[in-house]
Amino acid sequence: MSEHDTDIDFDFFEDEPPTQEASRTERVVPRRGQQRPPRGPTNLTPLLRLIGLIAFAILIVVLLVLWVQSCQEASKEKTYKSYMTNVSDVTGSSQQIGRQLSQAMLAQGLKEAQVEQRIAGLARQQQLDVQRAREITPPGTLRDEHNALIQSLQYRVSGLTGLASALAATKNVKDATRAGTVLAGQMQRLLASDVIYDDSFKDPSAAVLKRQGVTGTNENGGPLVPDSKFLQSADLVTPDAMATVIARIRGGSVSPSQGGLRGTNLVSTKVFPNNLELSTTSTNTVTVRTNMSFQVTVENSGDSQEANIPVTLTIQQANGPDIKKTARIGFISPGEQKTVSFSGFPAVNFGATATVKVEVQPVQGETKTDNNSADYSVIFSVA
Repeated sequence: MSEHDTDIDFDFFEDEPPTQEASRTERVVPRRGQQRPPRGPTNLTPLLRLIGLIAFAILIVVLLVLWVQSCQEASKEKTYKSYMTNVSDVTGSSQQIGRQLSQAMLAQGLKEAQVEQRIAGLARQQQLDVQRAREITPPGTLRDEHNALIQSLQYRVSGLTGLASALAATKNVKDATRAGTVLAGQMQRLLASDVIYDDSFKDPSAAVLKRQGVTGTNENGGPLVPDSKFLQSADLVTPDAMATVIARIRGGSVSPSQGGLRGTNLVSTKVFPNNLELSTTSTNTVTVRTNMSFQVTVENSGDSQEANIPVTLTIQQANGPDIKKTARIGFISPGEQKTVSFSGFPAVNFGATATVKVEVQPVQGETKTDNNSADYSVIFSVA
């Protein structure tokens, strides 16, 4: 082999590019200390869309739950208020019957038979109220209270029925005290009906509604839990009071156990909330407030119990119409003082002198009447 042959060029081996297979399997391994090149951003749109759908679904569920709760609360409130509206209709009717009872027993000119018939008729009306109450379906939480309501109304029926029967049974009894005691026993049932109503229906029902979050008025705009005071005067439950009633309705055929002097006298006239006692000897300056009222105190200065005494208060104004109001004292015993109140005076004139005149109507047989009335000079001023 010649020397030239040894110089053969093998560059065709050196310049050949790597095969395609080698390029595919080749991995770039970073050297120690060299950072790995960042990867391209991943597409987050599907994930965000899923999160949004989940959040929207949760919102819909929460709103649906709140809507259901709101409907339930509205339905519960409507149920309670509807029930109390129905109760108010019944108890309002019953309370009106109680007023009619007082009117029958205190009215002038009615005879015993007439009073008995009226009371028997009131008993029948009250029985209808009992039936109406039984037809009302109470909410479950007021079932016991509703039973107490019915019991209260039943006491009113039995009291009225017993009172009418007692009047018939004592028509030939000449002893006023004995007759009054019999009648007063029946009146106690009526007083008991008011106690049952307040203690076993009204107060517990108000507590239940408070726990249930039900407030405001009933559907008629009245108190949520209505009042129902049947016996208009607690004095009617005493034997002496009933003896006075019997004496009047029998036209004097039976006399009360008391006798002698008959009469009343005016004690004082005060203006509230100022607590100002009016004077008859000087001009009184009265500051007018929205809740202004006059309170007149009357004393029984005689020896007999008196009943159904009218008290009149008149504001005589120089530059405006007179304002006249009347109240009544149901019963007043010898030596006892009772106060009647007059309120609602929207049309008083300011600055000018007015006269407040108070009159207590004399009772039958009263001879001294100069202490039954008083005139007060008054100037009304702005608060």
